[in-house]
Amino acid sequence: MSRQDVGLFSGFRVLGRFSGHVPHVLRYHGRHREFYVATAVGRSVHTYNVKKLGIVSVSNALPQDITCLAADRMLIFASYDNILHAFARNKEVVHTYEGHKARIHLLQPFGDHIISVDVDNVLIVWNIQSEEEYLQVDFDKATFVVSALLHPSTYLNKILLGSEQGSLQLWNIRSNKLLYSFPGWGFAVTTLAQAPAVDVVAVGLVSGHIVVHNIKFDETLMKFQQDWGPITAVSFRTDGHPVMAAGSPVGHIALWDLEDKKLMCQMQDAHSTAIAGMSFVPGEPLLITNGADNALRVWIFDGPGGTGRVLRSRMGHSAPPTKIRYHGQNGEQILSAGQDGTLQSFSTVHDRFNKSLGRGSINKKKSKKKGLKLDTMALPPITAFASEVAHQSDWDGIIACHQGYITCTTWNYQKTSMGAHKLRPEEFSKYKPIDIYATAVDITSCGNFAVIGMSTGQVDVYNMQSGIHRGRYGKEKAHEGAIRGVAVDGLNQLVITAGSEGLIKFWKFKTKELVYSTELSSSPSAILLHRDSGILGIAFEDFSISVLDIETRKIVRTFSGHHGRINDMTFSPDGRWLITSSMDCTIKTWDLPSGCLIDCFLVDSAAVSLTMSPTGDFLASAHVDDLGIYLWSNRSLYSLVSLRPLPADYEPSLVTLPSTCPVQDEDMSGEEDPRDEMIEYVTPEQLEEQLVTLSSLPESRWKNLLSLDVIKKKNKPREPPKVPKAAPFFIPTVPGLIPRYIPPEEEKDTQSKVVNLGVLAQKSDFCVHLEEALSTNEYEVPLDLLKRLGPSNTEIELRGLAPEGGGSMEVMLSFLRMIGMMLNKKYNFELAQAYLALFLKLHLKILSSEPNLLEELSKLSVQLEDTWIRLQTLFNQSLCVLTYMKSALL
Repeated sequence: MSRQDVGLFSGFRVLGRFSGHVPHVLRYHGRHREFYVATAVGRSVHTYNVKKLGIVSVSNALPQDITCLAADRMLIFASYDNILHAFARNKEVVHTYEGHKARIHLLQPFGDHIISVDVDNVLIVWNIQSEEEYLQVDFDKATFVVSALLHPSTYLNKILLGSEQGSLQLWNIRSNKLLYSFPGWGFAVTTLAQAPAVDVVAVGLVSGHIVVHNIKFDETLMKFQQDWGPITAVSFRTDGHPVMAAGSPVGHIALWDLEDKKLMCQMQDAHSTAIAGMSFVPGEPLLITNGADNALRVWIFDGPGGTGRVLRSRMGHSAPPTKIRYHGQNGEQILSAGQDGTLQSFSTVHDRFNKSLGRGSINKKKSKKKGLKLDTMALPPITAFASEVAHQSDWDGIIACHQGYITCTTWNYQKTSMGAHKLRPEEFSKYKPIDIYATAVDITSCGNFAVIGMSTGQVDVYNMQSGIHRGRYGKEKAHEGAIRGVAVDGLNQLVITAGSEGLIKFWKFKTKELVYSTELSSSPSAILLHRDSGILGIAFEDFSISVLDIETRKIVRTFSGHHGRINDMTFSPDGRWLITSSMDCTIKTWDLPSGCLIDCFLVDSAAVSLTMSPTGDFLASAHVDDLGIYLWSNRSLYSLVSLRPLPADYEPSLVTLPSTCPVQDEDMSGEEDPRDEMIEYVTPEQLEEQLVTLSSLPESRWKNLLSLDVIKKKNKPREPPKVPKAAPFFIPTVPGLIPRYIPPEEEKDTQSKVVNLGVLAQKSDFCVHLEEALSTNEYEVPLDLLKRLGPSNTEIELRGLAPEGGGSMEVMLSFLRMIGMMLNKKYNFELAQAYLALFLKLHLKILSSEPNLLEELSKLSVQLEDTWIRLQTLFNQSLCVLTYMKSALL
């Protein structure tokens, strides 16, 4: 059984991963009549439809990151290292091609074959279906290093190869012959692209030149040059406009007019990294681009001047996220701050709801003028932020502090942009000290105030609407050391601050007075407050964790077990679990009521940030050197999960990140997990002997026993039941109150005419067991029989206890003793009252005339009175406490 089947959290999916450095592939689905674009994202292939850029499928993961991608009409080909795989239906691997000795870096589908070239200059032609080598060609590295590969349109069995030496070669694959060598232009070939015209090919060079060449006559038709470095991608428009687009390593795109042979326009900063792949959609004015900045964009050319605008895009962080937090209470948006300086919102529902709030800037206008690459006004990456949805439509609802920067910025979620205010202490308004910076922030639950902690120990309060400074905690400083965390409670009564000197301080929010200060065992590294329950999680620099109750201001739990710096913490919505991540690559879940570790798993790279959904369905994590945000589903919501404490010697198992699992699940049947065996808890009939316990029967079974005659009168039919036309034949039954059919083997062929007088007695099972209980004193069996009956049958059974109903005085005495046993053991308490009340109603005359029964009733009366006095005392105590809690001024 795998860890995914026994742990508390199971990998669900990854957010914010859209593209990599591998060029995308454009495909057309004939039956759907739709274009699809496939991108390599880590170990998987993501397929999007071009119409809406919605994700269609995610392939099974390969063992390593994909380095090369190609596609034909039916299959997608992806390679890692020296192994090539073919995916069918965008999902599962159906073919594997092994034979290369070095990393594959070029792929070209070729009819029923696929051509691959590795970095050792070996070209192999594979048969797609049989997975066999059709041809292998070794090129001399000294004279011809293959750097580009193209199958010219209408050239049967022929491929065009470009080299790092600058020359080109045309080969016939079927005959394995070199047909023609092109001398080239003295620079290495980086890319080859087929022009809309037959025999014409665009050749991109490392010098920045693009040569449009006729390979039939070996003639250069036109030549262009870009000043941004080597050509990374080339594509031609096919919708009637003679335009060629060329990509560059700096993220700019140049559009060339092929009729006038001149530069038409430039699209600068189309991507923040090199343009990895670029392709015009056939017959449409749409250009698809992707880059290593984790962005996939569709551009439309419908404006004047021939320039394109972004029609649709999917983009995540271009550098790893540093902090993630759920925004709002619906659990559908995750705010993420990355090392690229941006703040983004990712939707857990659909990628189309993703938002980018942009990059932090000191002066937005100057930043726009200078452009992305030359921007000197950009703020450092965000290290901590806090958000609140209250009043977010009226003013900014997000406060963030930046790495090594004294000014905190506000952000507006509704406008998806940086906010109006830049908050910093008044004494630093004229100049900005280098060694003083903001370290911690929090925002009040009403969204009106932001609390900011500084590296100097200052803690300031600002108004979010106006940006005005509203006060400072302490005379000059709140702490002697740097502020490691600030938190405001849910009612704006207390502000809790943690300093690096090892103190936790409680301040009155409004008056700024110090209420309480407590010394910690070690220097804290971070704090986290769960506002609803008033518990504060404290992470220490000695890798331990403590939980502090802000009501009693006492440490109530201490956990140790991490072996690296604690990166982040998050509480479950109900405050029962504290989930922590550490540099030891573990994610641990601590159960606060029991004070035990209930879940632990290991990941490949340490989680730098964690956040739990307000609805409790997902745990989100961000990891070292990883662009994605990974969602883990909470299995306790939909399956039986053991929450038993883990043993001290528990070794956590390595869990691969969501959507990056191996193609075949590892067989872990030999390994045993201590949580595999589930102990099913069965509720006992009675928790303790001294506790009064009710039965689990529904009220309808006992509540209306005294009113059955009224109910029957109301439910009496107006007309007598009609006799059926054809009465059914008689089925032989066993004598008794409960009708039971005689099994076939019990029927006798010959029937005796002598009447058995025992049949006329018709004693029920309940009566029989009551008679037996007089001698054995075991009343569980008759009680169980009675509990199984409905109200009407219960009344019939109790009527039958009297002598005229077929019972006897002994049976009635036994019934009263059964009630006494129920009162003694204090279980099925309400049934004892209901059965006794009905018994008294039915047989009051007989009971008053029999001394034995009267004696038993007097004993029952004493028992009932004692039990009720005890219960009434407990009820009165509880009511007094409740009344006091409601009315007392606490």
